[in-house]
Amino acid sequence: MDLEFSGEVVEWRGPAPHHFVALPADQAERVHEVSRLATYGWGCIPVEGSVGGTAFTTSLIPRDGGYLLPLKVAVRRREDIALGDTVTVHLHVDV
Repeated sequence: MDLEFSGEVVEWRGPAPHHFVALPADQAERVHEVSRLATYGWGCIPVEGSVGGTAFTTSLIPRDGGYLLPLKVAVRRREDIALGDTVTVHLHVDV
């Protein structure tokens, strides 16, 4: 399944702060429909993604009925992405 969406980069300030982009509700619903086929446990969904010209792998994290996409430091540096920026993300979920 291939998805494309735009969202704001937000920070979760837990024990290991990280930057995320929340999937819009309609995209999260599409992922949820195939989540049992794609998850490796705890509801996390492995994905291949890209922002700009930078490709990466990560896992969607379930949160408040939706999903958060972690943006790795390497991706943010290559694409000059800062907290509060709006980014366009291309995702592939292998189902």
